[in-house]
Amino acid sequence: MKAIGIIPSRYASTRLPGKPLLDILGKSMIQRVYEQCKKSKSLSKLIVATDDKRIHAHVLSFGGEAVMTSKAHETGTERCNEVVQNFNEHIDIIINIQGDEPFINPLQIEEIISLFNNSEVQIGTLAKKIDDIKILSDQNTPKVIFDKKQNAINFCRKISKISNEDIYYKHIGIYAYKKNILEEICRLPKSQKEIQEQLEQLRWLDNNCKIKVGITHFDSLSIDTANDIEKINKK
Repeated sequence: MKAIGIIPSRYASTRLPGKPLLDILGKSMIQRVYEQCKKSKSLSKLIVATDDKRIHAHVLSFGGEAVMTSKAHETGTERCNEVVQNFNEHIDIIINIQGDEPFINPLQIEEIISLFNNSEVQIGTLAKKIDDIKILSDQNTPKVIFDKKQNAINFCRKISKISNEDIYYKHIGIYAYKKNILEEICRLPKSQKEIQEQLEQLRWLDNNCKIKVGITHFDSLSIDTANDIEKINKK
């Protein structure tokens, strides 16, 4: 299988403007994400997809590959799709990698690609078991509920009814798609649940798209606020 990685990256973050270029222990956020992903042996190509010339120039300056995309995109998935539509080589799988996780484990890329060993899988993502009960009420950490076959049933920001007998999983925001389904989901209108939860993957579920969930033991660290960066740089 031929897989490419795309890192959607925009400058105008609502909570942390200029986030991709902020310093994380001596390197920019986007450079750290890129270098971690380059360690994966399964990606034939890695591209930063941005709508900002500053990010584009910066990625090229450290030897990365970047393309300019439209400012009109509302989601990273849409930005990935634009890159793929202009890509001339054959692709089996597209990996959508979050641009605000500077310490992503490259093995997570291998894990999500392995889901496609099952030819029926069209969309894949990852989840990790929640060990800290406080996360269940943290709306900045999306959760995923899946069935016995590990197909996603729901994504939510908060678990309201907690049972000590249940196991809960946080959603790790990396996605993989086959090319045909990527084109299809980008044509779908927003669903009501998506608007309520501000989680684009609910649009896919609401339109009967199956999402296979792989279990990872590697955690993720998203940078969402200036306080997050301060904590990391103090370590």
